[in-house]
This record gives sequence, C-alpha cells and structure tokens, in this order.
Amino acid sequence: MSSTLTEGGSESAENILLPMMALREVVMFPRSIIPLFVGRESSIKAIEEAIAEHDKKIFLVTQEFPEKEKPEPEDLYAVGTVSKILQMLRLPDGTIKVLFEGLYRAQWDSAADGKTFEDVYPMVNLKRIEDLSADVNVTEALVRSVHGALESFGKVNKKVAPETVLAISTIRTAGKLADSIMPHLKVEFAKKQVILEIVDPLKRLEAVYELLLGEIEIVSIEKRVKNRVKGQMEKNQREYYLNEQLKAINKEMGREDDPQAEAHDLEKQLEAKQMSDESRDRVLKEIKKLRQMAPSSAEYTVVRNYVDWVLDLPWNVYKSVDLNIAQARKIMDEDHFGLEKPKERILEYMAVQSLVETIKGPILCLVGPPGVGKTSIARSIARAMDREFVRLSLGGVRDEAEIRGHRRTYVGALPGKIIHSLRRCDFSNPVICFDEVDKMSTDFRGDPSSALLEVLDPEQNNTFNDHYLDLDYDLSKVFFITTANDLNSIPIPLQDRMEIIRLPGYLETEKTQIAKSFLLPKQIKEHGLSTDNVAISDNAMVEIVQTYTREAGVRNLERELAKVCRKTAMKIVEANDKTKSLHVTKTNLASILGVHKFRHGASEEKSLIGVATGLAYTQVGGEMLMVEVVLMPGKGKVVITGKLGDVMQESAQAALSYIRSRSDLFGLKPNFHEKIDIHVHVPEGATPKDGPSAGITLCTAMASAFLNVPVRHDLAMTGEITLRGRVFPIGGLREKLLAAHRGLSKTVLIPSENEKDLKDVPNEILKDLEIIPVENMDEVLSHALDSLTAEELFRGKDDITPIALNLIKDEYQAPTH
Repeated sequence: MSSTLTEGGSESAENILLPMMALREVVMFPRSIIPLFVGRESSIKAIEEAIAEHDKKIFLVTQEFPEKEKPEPEDLYAVGTVSKILQMLRLPDGTIKVLFEGLYRAQWDSAADGKTFEDVYPMVNLKRIEDLSADVNVTEALVRSVHGALESFGKVNKKVAPETVLAISTIRTAGKLADSIMPHLKVEFAKKQVILEIVDPLKRLEAVYELLLGEIEIVSIEKRVKNRVKGQMEKNQREYYLNEQLKAINKEMGREDDPQAEAHDLEKQLEAKQMSDESRDRVLKEIKKLRQMAPSSAEYTVVRNYVDWVLDLPWNVYKSVDLNIAQARKIMDEDHFGLEKPKERILEYMAVQSLVETIKGPILCLVGPPGVGKTSIARSIARAMDREFVRLSLGGVRDEAEIRGHRRTYVGALPGKIIHSLRRCDFSNPVICFDEVDKMSTDFRGDPSSALLEVLDPEQNNTFNDHYLDLDYDLSKVFFITTANDLNSIPIPLQDRMEIIRLPGYLETEKTQIAKSFLLPKQIKEHGLSTDNVAISDNAMVEIVQTYTREAGVRNLERELAKVCRKTAMKIVEANDKTKSLHVTKTNLASILGVHKFRHGASEEKSLIGVATGLAYTQVGGEMLMVEVVLMPGKGKVVITGKLGDVMQESAQAALSYIRSRSDLFGLKPNFHEKIDIHVHVPEGATPKDGPSAGITLCTAMASAFLNVPVRHDLAMTGEITLRGRVFPIGGLREKLLAAHRGLSKTVLIPSENEKDLKDVPNEILKDLEIIPVENMDEVLSHALDSLTAEELFRGKDDITPIALNLIKDEYQAPTH
C-alpha cells in the first residue's frame, strides 16, 4: 500500500468484508455518482459478487500505476470508497457499464480469510473512516468562501450544469461539500487521492478551495485565449485555428516565439560555420527573408528548412587523426583474411597522408562476387583510419535527384543522398561506401550514374553542387569506396573516375581458414554457445566448403556453420545441459547438414573420343566444363545445346571453320562435313553458359570426334580461338586453376599471354599442376589428343590417310535383312 491516512482520523471498530475493485486514474468520492466502463475480468467478477452476496456494495480503490493489468497489494492506495451499484448494463463487446454511488471512506487492511490477491477478485477487510469534528464558526466561514468560488466556477465553466452548482451550494457541512466538489474538478488522480485521504473536513475543504481557485483561473485564461483567437481569425482561415490557439496560449504564458529572435539565433549559428563568403552571403539573404515573413506562411517553412539543412552540415570541419600504419594493418588483418591488394592500397594511402598535410581522397571500386567482403572491408578501412563510416546503397536508384537533390522550386524538395549522409556526420572527411554501384538503372528521370561523375571525380568534387543547396561543398577530403559485382554494367566514364580493385573470390584453403578463424567463432557467440560446445574437424570443414557451398564468397558457408550451431543449441536445450557438445566430423556431417548440395566437376577416369575438359569462371568461382561432340550421318547440320550464350556459339562455329581450313593436314576429305551432322553439347543444360574462354575446348572436342582419337582425361584447358587457330588470353586464371586442381587434373593448357598471371596463383596450386602455355591451336591438339605426336597428327598432303570419316558410313549404316 502506497499511502496512509492524513491527520490520523477515527475509525470504527466494525470490520466490513467486501469485494475489492481497482480503478485506473479514477478516484471515487463519497456522495458522488460516477458511471464507469469495466472490462477486466477480475473487476467484472467483483461486481457480480457484490450484487449477489453483498447487497450491491463494493469497495473501490485506485491503483497507483494505471498501466498495470494485475496490480499487486503494494500498487493500491490504502484508502478507497465503499460504493453501491445503482445500475449495470452489459455491452455486446463483453464489457459492462456500471453506475456507482459513493457511500463512505474506508481503509482496507488485508485479504479476507481464505482469500488472496491471486484469486479472480480479492475479498478484503475494511475499516470505515469517519470525519473528525470541526469548529462550527471556522466551518461556516470556509463554507461561505467555497460557495462564492463555486458560483464563479459555474459562470466560467459551462461544462458544469447550473443545477449541479445549485445543488452543491445547499451543502453546509465541510466534509460533504469537499467530497461533492472534487468529482467536477479536472485535476490529476493522484491529487484527488490526497484529498480523499484527508480525514479532517476543514483541511480537506481548504485543499479543495485551493484547487477550485486554480481551476477558476485556468478556465478564465482559456476563455480569454479562445476569445483572442476568435477575434484574430478570419472566416477564410479556419484551417489555422489550432495554430493560432497555440500561439495565443504561448502569449498568455509569456513564452511566445519571436520570429526576430529566431532569425538572430540562426545568424549566430551561421557565424560559427567555416563556409566560404559566397555561401555565407547566400544563407544570410535567406535569413533576412525569414525576418520579413509571417511564420504561418507556407514559404516560411520552405526557407526555414533550407537554412536548417545548410547549418546542419559540417562545413570544413575535419577530424584530425594520428595515423598509425602498424595499428591499421593489425585492424585490417583482424577483420579479414587475405584480400592483400585492397589492404596494401589503403595502407599506401595512409602512409602518404602521414607525410603530407592534404591529399585528395582516393576513389576505390571493389569489384567481386557476392559475399567476398567488399562492404565489410570498407567498414574496416574506416575503423583503421579512425573515421566515421557511412554506407549508401545505390541498388535500384534510377532518379538523378537521389544523387544531386531536387531543385527548391519543387514541392517536397530534398537534398540528395550525399548531403543526407554528410548531415549525419560530425566531420567533413568520413569514409562513404557506395554499395552496389552497378545496380543503378536509367529511365526518364535521368541517369544517376552520370550524376556520380562529379561526386567521384577527384578533380571536380571539391566544388560539388547539390541542386537543393545550390552551394559548392568540398567533397575532396571524403574517402569514397564503391562496390560492384560486375564492371560491365558500370559506364566507362564512371569507371575512369575510380581505381578498380578486384576481389576475385577465395580459394578453398582460404575459405577453410576464414571459417575457422572468423565465421565459426562469430556464429558460436551469436548462438549463445561457447567453444567447448562446438568442434568441427579440418576434414569436415573442407567437406562443408566443397560440397555444401558453391560460391566465391563465404556468405553461404556462414549459413551452414550457423546451422551446425543451431543443431548444437537444440541438443543443449533438449538435454537441459549446457556442457553438451557437438563434434562434427566427415562421418557424421551428412546427418547434421543433410545430403551434399553441390557436386564439383572432376576429370574423366579415362580418355574418351569427342570429350574435352574446359575451365570456366563463374560468379561462384572456377568450374570444370565438359564439352561433348557426337557425329551422325546427316547433311552438314551443326547442333549446339547446353544453353550456350552467343559468344560460346560463335566459338563453336570458329572451331569448326578452323578444322575445315586444315582438313588436309588432319587427313580429312575437303568436304568431310557435308554428309554428317555435328552435335555439340555442354552438360548441365539448365545452367546458362557464356564467355570468351571455351574456344580451344570446343575445337579440341570436335577434332577428337573427327579424327576418332581420344582426348587426355587428365588434361584441362582454357582459351579463346580465332579462325587462324591463334589462342587468345582469358580472365579468371586463378579460379580456373583452382577448379583444375580440385578436379584432379594433372596438366592445364593456358594461353601464352596469361603466363604473367601465374604470379597471382598460390604455390600450393602450382606445385601439383603442369602448366603448359600455348600460342595456337596446333599446339593445343598436339598436347591434348592422346597417343599422337605432332608428326602423326599433321600428316601433310602427300600422306592423307582418312581416320574417322571414311568409317562413318559403315559405322552408322543400318543392318540389312
């Protein structure tokens, strides 16, 4: 119980047993009649009990904290009112409307025998509280004063009926008069409770008299405010009624906003900004406009918003950072494994900045497949440089105004994303990361990539002009980082502004190390586990990387490790033992993660005719690509299947033209292709395939089929072919060699011009592979076709010996009967 009686008070020795009902923000007084809507189950049960067993009498007490649904004994005030239920009406929604009449004060002591507050409704023991005796003369004087104040209150407050005022004015007893007035005063329920607990009738009436005078003053002020507002309003300006009323209230209380004082405050803020004189003069003109405008006008809001935007920017406020190269290297190595090129580029920038006072911020573009850590490395760069980090996603942006803002002539104009991000910063030299810069689109609203040209040009961005601000803002100290999955969708002029750093993806060994050092500890922590609960063997981790994920990054790998942690958490919860652990091995891996999700390509077990192994570079890394060629009797038709793109189909046509141009050297008839159909197929037909690196593979498979000579099963190749048989360079060599190593190939043919790229390939891959650079298709065939030397392959015109095509007719001829 949170309160006690004021001034002691006499209590009858009679104990009264009644059901109790708690009230929210309502205080019931004796001799008052109040209708209440009741919805709580406990309150409804208490009312029903009072009607059935207690002659409609119930004890009403106010709870101290209205938000509590089930108040405890200590949440209820000590004093309440015994009331009588005059009328009850059940409503369709399950609530009831009850009319209560207050009878007398009472103080509850404890729950009745056999009853507790955990019951549906409590039965409590009550002690009636009687008013103390009072001096007659003092009472009469106070009553007359209250009657006079009550009459004034009735005149200014039209919400109280004159009949009510007249009825209350007939009461001459101090206690009864105070109790009758209180329900009509708009005061907080806590104050009403204080009045209820005062036992001395004179002190109670004095307190009520004070509240009554305060209400009279408040109602009088409210009336004057309404009259003033009504006089100021015009008939066609009723929509401004609420604003004018608020203005009148502030004026009455002596705190009306002064437009001149507001403009003066804005000028003080402008003086503290380190902006150019031209920009300062522009803003001063806008502030002068504010002085001449009415605050209620629409133009005032537009100008004020503009001034606020300008003053909220960190004009030429730069964060001074004590660069520590060793500490920066440590931070970046802690956050990321590998990615040496981006790290080295950042450290170079920091080293130069430590030698010179000013240097234009570089524009880096991190390009790589999803999940390789482009955004996270940008965040690490900001942490290593001790700068603020802001990330902006450009995916789906198709409006130029989102970059450079709207002009102020438009309704609802706002600055662009650049100014929005700088407004959130305290300094003008943050690290800003433009995510998914390759996902921007173009439509009738403009080209946002063109708008980025000024932002990302170190020679121009020191005077970046947002359409909304129409002021030059210096972005040259901002460290811009952009991320993209593919450069092909980024316009060439925009690429020219940026320094491209490629993040090609992780090797399997790197993924394994990342999983053990970064991903698994992170997931263990996020799942509420400890390192003693989860253990994954090295073989199991390699198996997860190879057969449960197929990506260049580590995003899906992290999901699989999270699944292991969830299995462990389930095991711990079911056993109710936090010491339970899960040891994942290659043997029980399938029972935890399910069957293998992916199958990586592997070399054939034996050499086959018309089957060659190529190497492809996809968004998920390197893959082995089998090319199959079958010859059938026909009319020279070439069928290409496997959902190949235009580039690969053209490569197949070029391969066939190369073989036809050298048919005499291969021992083939000049018109060998006219009576056969050639079917070229690349398995996994549901997967789209395209790219300029399968030419020599297609040509080798065709030559194998025409010459009836198998292709070495332990050899893989990559390269593009020309009509003259020249082998052109390709990209993604690192990933392709990884795929060959994973597929157990022993020899790999690569274009000679790609020999310089071998320095980026880890030694653990190179030591297991024989890398053979080739310059033309003749070299490729001499290495690829099994059991044929170059002399045997290229026989010369005088020694033409048909190998396969002379046998086609006999081989495919239907038997005669």
